[in-house]
Amino acid sequence: MAKLIGKQLLKFIALMFAVSVVVFFLVGLSPIDPVQANVGQAAYAALSPEKKAELATYWGTNLPIWERYLNWLLAALQGDWGISLRFNQPVTAVLAQRAGNTLLLMLVAWLLSGVIGLFMGIVAGMKKGSGFDAFVKGYCFVLASTPTFWFGLIMLMIFAVWLGWFPLGFSVPIGKSAADVTLADTLYHLILPAATLSIVGVANIALHTREKTIDVMESDYIRFAQARGMSRWQALRTHGLRNLLLPAITLQCASISEIFGGSVLVEQVFSYPGLGQAAVTAGIGGDAALLVGIAMVSAVIVFGGNLLANILYRVVDPRIRQGGDAL
Repeated sequence: MAKLIGKQLLKFIALMFAVSVVVFFLVGLSPIDPVQANVGQAAYAALSPEKKAELATYWGTNLPIWERYLNWLLAALQGDWGISLRFNQPVTAVLAQRAGNTLLLMLVAWLLSGVIGLFMGIVAGMKKGSGFDAFVKGYCFVLASTPTFWFGLIMLMIFAVWLGWFPLGFSVPIGKSAADVTLADTLYHLILPAATLSIVGVANIALHTREKTIDVMESDYIRFAQARGMSRWQALRTHGLRNLLLPAITLQCASISEIFGGSVLVEQVFSYPGLGQAAVTAGIGGDAALLVGIAMVSAVIVFGGNLLANILYRVVDPRIRQGGDAL
């Protein structure tokens, strides 16, 4: 166990270092001038050369990229992730404000897409060739080719504009103080963004689960179980369900990165104040410190998803837990 923990810890440290280097240097090589982007084009044009140089020195944009990165890295190792140029706050404060909304949105979408996709895939595989099977395949093929932002706009127009069932955006009611916001308010504003991510995320897991269900039901051990008097559903529940769960777990944990990428677009469509919306704002303004912070948080989420998959493998399949010795 100690060896496993040490190995995962080394991977995590290497991942964080690689992400910070790549993101920081990509932002540094961007043609966007952080000073001009954050001051404003009109105000920047009116500044004197001395004032421009003073701002560049204050924000450190006059230094070479490698020197800026080393300064940031030394400060980050001490817990200081820098100051966001766009929000004029410490990066850690911005992340703390935005991460909660994004994590809640991702968690709800992740759970719903996994449960619904697994259920649809199993039923479609058990009823291969039926009308429901054709519906699931058509539904998933259409969703797999549908842009998330476009689907979000459709959901917004139908349920918020035309029907008026849900708010147009934001994570809390407009004009309501934070102290007065209830859990019901938060969930009410979460429904449309989470539904958009969930519905789009169903496709892959449903299609893969359908194919795996068909393979399992055509296997020798399922046929033997049916020959002993079990129904198809009893044989699947008793002997095939664990074989279906392993690939489903793999896909579901791997989809965390896709859900996070989709949340960037969904948060823009619904004006949902999360990490995705902050990433777009930081990218437009060349805010390297905030972009690195968001990238590292997203890497932690993806790494945690893969680690969760490894843990669940050992719960579902004892052979993995026992190092493959059990048969």
